[in-house]
Amino acid sequence: MFHRSSLTVLAAAIFTACGSVSLQADVIANGSFESPVVPAGGFTDYASGSTAIPGWTVVGAAGGVSIVSGTLVQGCCTFPAEDGAQYLDLTGDGTNAVEGVEQTFSTTSGTNYTLTFWVGNVDNPSAGFGTASTVNVNLGGLSGALLDSVTNSIDNSTTQTWEMFTTSFTASGSTTTIDFLNGDPGTDNTNGLDNVSINATSAVPEPGSVALLGSALGVMAFWSRKRTYRG
Repeated sequence: MFHRSSLTVLAAAIFTACGSVSLQADVIANGSFESPVVPAGGFTDYASGSTAIPGWTVVGAAGGVSIVSGTLVQGCCTFPAEDGAQYLDLTGDGTNAVEGVEQTFSTTSGTNYTLTFWVGNVDNPSAGFGTASTVNVNLGGLSGALLDSVTNSIDNSTTQTWEMFTTSFTASGSTTTIDFLNGDPGTDNTNGLDNVSINATSAVPEPGSVALLGSALGVMAFWSRKRTYRG
């Protein structure tokens, strides 16, 4: 006969099995763009098609993107990174077109993921830095579906200021591709991206686990009734 302690152990085993789809920690590589290291106070440009930024491929217009030192000063303004010593400028070096970066990473089909990233803005049109920073996020590559479009419109005219954004998606396969693309007009020469992370937030139980749960709950109910009838 089952004792209470036995039922407790069985229940714990069942729920452990049903949660057997592992939830991945942060799966993004080089999410703060700390590599390659660029000159202090300067920046380095990476053309479309480049894979020189570990974990990322530069996509879109020929002008590409730039990794910028957080100690950069240009005229009116300073450009600190949100995390670490460097960040990515999606406008590249004065090209200001649809350009950006993408990364493909391992996922579990049916698992929900939360994407978090920071967008930097300087509101100073007279210096060529526009009024806001817009980043478009695609799921499935450069021509994939638009997952989200976000805008940092914080009106700091002398210092790059960062705002955090969060969105989510459900993976449909063993890998997923995310693109971050410049959404600023040609008159805006800066659009910061930094501290990108992706974490699994929940998983759909496997069919076998669901069947196991149903069967085991039936067994537990049977033994519970049996104990009741015996007084």
